[in-house]
Amino acid sequence: MTLPSGCGEPHPARYPGFVLFVVPLVVAQIASGAAWSTGRPPECGEPGGRAGNVWERAKSPELRRYCDLVASAASKLAGTASMAEQALVSAQDAERALPGHAAPRLLAGRALESLGRLDEALAALEEGRKREPGALDDPLALLAWARALARTGKGDRASEAYRALLPRASSLSAFERSSAAIEAGLVAMARGPTGIDEAAAALREGVREAQDEPRAVAVLALALALDRRGDAEESRALLSERAHGDPRAPLATPRAKELLAVAPAEGQALAALALEPTDAAGARDAWQAYLEAAPQGPWAAQAKSHLAALGGKRPAARRRDR
Repeated sequence: MTLPSGCGEPHPARYPGFVLFVVPLVVAQIASGAAWSTGRPPECGEPGGRAGNVWERAKSPELRRYCDLVASAASKLAGTASMAEQALVSAQDAERALPGHAAPRLLAGRALESLGRLDEALAALEEGRKREPGALDDPLALLAWARALARTGKGDRASEAYRALLPRASSLSAFERSSAAIEAGLVAMARGPTGIDEAAAALREGVREAQDEPRAVAVLALALALDRRGDAEESRALLSERAHGDPRAPLATPRAKELLAVAPAEGQALAALALEPTDAAGARDAWQAYLEAAPQGPWAAQAKSHLAALGGKRPAARRRDR
């Protein structure tokens, strides 16, 4: 099923200027070989080059063990069913085997973020960046960095990280790529009106990329972003065509909760907007819950406006109860 008119492709004029800044930066970083997104840090050798490092690894038992542990940690973190605890142990063992390199700290940071140990994750990733300035150019490390920042309430820094990530997200799996786009949109939208165009662009990408429960979150979030931007007609058309049934069901799934963890209050707003056409009482409750969660948030006035508009339906509801 196709999106309503205007929902299919991002409006170039509405993409914030971050593309003009980020793309040259990414090209420069790739040219400099700063990232090791192949999964092999430079000290372990790279496919097609650095034969000297491979030779050194063969001569040095410590380096050989280190590289095996790094590879083990990376493989345990691969895919959606990561074995984060075991990956963390391998990363810590790699650090002990050959201290001072960035790779073990990046892998430890990714594992810690997956385990929900967010402050520790940020510390590990920051240490990796100090050891090697381009360490967070690796998309998987950058995604972990962005998530940890967002989930610890550092919205502006998280937005910067997601903004840097999205142009290079092609190396991520489809699952991680769609998640990154949705999370980037939610974080940008939570910043307020200054982030709304950026949010809409990222969420359009999320709608295109995501499947199943993440797609439901992407559709609801894009509808909310459009409504907040003043495109109420496009928002209603999107909800009418792509959102069916009680929105609270898909928003309550574990996968949806993971996505919404980057902007926790927004879940109530997503539900409230989608409930308005069919369940005014449920929409009122959801808007009220949103306002209780973010009473001073940048979208509080918009939520109050929706709540006031729904208030006109209360007398009829009370007569039916009698």
